[in-house]
Amino acid sequence: MTTIATWPIFQSALLTREMVAERTMSFRFAKPSDWSYRAGQFVDITLLDPPETDAEGNTRGFSISSAPSENAITVTTRLRDTAFKRVLQRMPLGSSVKVEGPFGDLRLHHADRPAVLLAGGIGITPFRSILVETISTGRLPYRVILFHANRRPKDAAFADELRKLERADANLTFVPTMTAAGEEAQTWSGERGRIDAAMLRRHLDDVIDPIFYVAGPAGMVQGLRAMLVESRVNEDNIRTEEFTGY
Repeated sequence: MTTIATWPIFQSALLTREMVAERTMSFRFAKPSDWSYRAGQFVDITLLDPPETDAEGNTRGFSISSAPSENAITVTTRLRDTAFKRVLQRMPLGSSVKVEGPFGDLRLHHADRPAVLLAGGIGITPFRSILVETISTGRLPYRVILFHANRRPKDAAFADELRKLERADANLTFVPTMTAAGEEAQTWSGERGRIDAAMLRRHLDDVIDPIFYVAGPAGMVQGLRAMLVESRVNEDNIRTEEFTGY
């Protein structure tokens, strides 16, 4: 049986690239006027006739970090030393890539219950899209507590923007935490260490019956899911998005 793809496939030009944290870069691509996506979704991007390749191939899946109301398709990624990432950093502005999608169903719930978002590193990208879209077009309908774990402050993409969103919407609480502050330890006054049950208790004492969303590297997502289940969170109230090979 032959399966025919029904999702959109199109070519898009690279508009800009910008460092948004150490070893983390955002790439903005042109958004067709007849194409749309929902905050929290992802796309596959394929390099066209790249000057180099490797065993991982020329296609990667990326959560869209831009909000649908913004005027470009932005993806944000850690800069691993792979052929794909090297080409993406060096290709001339205006170069085209193939885009497929959108895919995925990561979205905030409709029920009147709090949401707890747990992000590790670049796992912040779908949450950035969701929060910017929701707050820029209205306000959050219930309390949302966002935890974002990084090694050091300079590794934390979108931290300043997330603080601005927190000030703009009283329903949002932003809890960044650093697992290895290092030389910056003297100036970092926020949470330290990995997201764990004790950290959640400190910030969720008055949060009743939340739905949890977890996004980040596969090992972190699996570990946090296990921690939540061990803390007696119903598995139906845990929604996850694993980032592999980013």
